[in-house]
Amino acid sequence: MTAPRPFIIPVFIPHKGCPHQCVFCNQTVITGADGNTDPRRIRAFIDRYLGYRSDRRGQVQISFYGGTFLGLSPDLIRLLTDLAQDYVDRGLVHSLRCSTRPDTVTEETLDRLADVPLNTVELGVQSMDDGVLARSRRGHTAEDTERAVALLRSRNKEIGLQLMVGLPGDDRTACLAGARRMADLAPDFVRIYPTLVLRHSPLATLYRSGDYRPLSLDESVSLVKELYLLFRSRGIPVIRMGLQATEGLDRDEDRLAGPYHPAFGHLVASAVFLDLARALLGTRTSPANRAPVFFVHPKNISKLRGLKNQNLHVLKAEFNLTDLTVLGDESLDDDSLNTDQRTMTMAELGRAPGEASEWIL
Repeated sequence: MTAPRPFIIPVFIPHKGCPHQCVFCNQTVITGADGNTDPRRIRAFIDRYLGYRSDRRGQVQISFYGGTFLGLSPDLIRLLTDLAQDYVDRGLVHSLRCSTRPDTVTEETLDRLADVPLNTVELGVQSMDDGVLARSRRGHTAEDTERAVALLRSRNKEIGLQLMVGLPGDDRTACLAGARRMADLAPDFVRIYPTLVLRHSPLATLYRSGDYRPLSLDESVSLVKELYLLFRSRGIPVIRMGLQATEGLDRDEDRLAGPYHPAFGHLVASAVFLDLARALLGTRTSPANRAPVFFVHPKNISKLRGLKNQNLHVLKAEFNLTDLTVLGDESLDDDSLNTDQRTMTMAELGRAPGEASEWIL
């Protein structure tokens, strides 16, 4: 049985601790938060969030997102961790979580947190290509990421890696190669985000001058699908695809361009299930005049059907079907699809990465 997901209380500290601004970054728009670190305000937010917890969720974590947590001043880190520790001491929260840059993970910064229950650290890796990192003004290298992962593993931390697609200078070949290099690090989980052109970001200037072209939504979904299958084939969970919808991202004046969709992860999952269905229909042994019946875990019925039943329309057209039925089966794993007594999993799908596309951003 899959362990219940942790209940994460996200405390956003946009841009705090960041030594400079990456080309794609406008954390205020992404997070919808202003980064106010007044303890009273943070406590009020945490108290309110604790009221939302469901019995179906796992351990509770206070998470510091949006900035570079280990890049904060020691005094601010202590203020935030002391505040969070109070909730741990009272049994309301189990541990802490943070996001940070790979180059802020050092023996010294980790030593400062030796007495803090910081169990999970997410690294904003974004790319494992040094040229792409340089053009994105990240200020760290792929080697910094490898070193940071080794340090965190030596401290028994749960490690998450964040990857972005469509960065300046990126292409499909480099992105897939970087993802394989990330998978070799065996993180505990991965998040994948498409690059968006946000107001007041350096990337907005490049976009307006014609020096940067964002991925289309179709290109982004196709590439992230390949990345998702790659990580799944290595047994690495992908816990999020696409940015969380916020009021800022939903405003056209804040989001100038790029492959944004409020249900981006659903689009990718639907693309994966479409490929599973295609593979199974391509090896059908039942009579051609018998309408196929697909069985899938009930929570994945909508993913198989696709938005507005688009996947069903595609399958009927490609395989000359007059009908197609989708039924739920709770006995199936959530990464599998069954028809005609044959089951295929996402790992079995085993799609080889496609040839390099022509887009250079």
